[in-house]
Amino acid sequence: MTKQSDGKTPATVLGASRKALLLSLLIGLAAGIMTAVVLTIMPGGPATAPVADNASIGRAAIGGPFSLTDGNGKVVTERDFAGKPMLVFFGFTNCPDVCPAGLQVLAAALDRLGDKAQGVAPLFITVDPERDTPELVGKYAKSFHPRIIGLSGTPEQVAGAVKAYRVYARKQPAGSSAADYNMDHSSFFYLMDASGAYVKHFPHNVDAAKMADDVAAQIQSTAQPAGL
Repeated sequence: MTKQSDGKTPATVLGASRKALLLSLLIGLAAGIMTAVVLTIMPGGPATAPVADNASIGRAAIGGPFSLTDGNGKVVTERDFAGKPMLVFFGFTNCPDVCPAGLQVLAAALDRLGDKAQGVAPLFITVDPERDTPELVGKYAKSFHPRIIGLSGTPEQVAGAVKAYRVYARKQPAGSSAADYNMDHSSFFYLMDASGAYVKHFPHNVDAAKMADDVAAQIQSTAQPAGL
């Protein structure tokens, strides 16, 4: 039998090559399996891929009990709106742009709803209870649309509503005086169903027609008997 210079026969070399190839294939297969497992369990992998349009497993932890005061001095809680959807927006009367822009969108959406607007409770809750009295907030809200209900309360009551709706709100000094400040805050509309559970949210500059359509669908869902 012919031998190579290193003393190995061709059959020996061929067998060793096959073993090396098989070993490489096994290592590659194992690496592929491990990669698939890692991608599956890592955050951001297929098992935790984000879903669109605010859908999720279960419901978002947004909303909850609150006790505030309206422009007429009446104490109002979330139970006063049970049985109809709520559209909740947070802001303050000294807001220079975002709040007025958002309230104008809300007013336009309510106008588009027409008589159906009676089936939703549009709430404007202040994040600045130190300056925004219930009377002031009530008048401010209704200057945009007569159906918008302005709500305020003590700092503790407002803080409770802000926390329940996961709203960001922080005082930012704007001058040398303690009374001279602005409020940084998140600016979303929260659509809640007739039981007070979170449905979805809209940015403050959402298209009024889009908001009106989604609110109308929620009103219809509330009016539709279960199982039909």
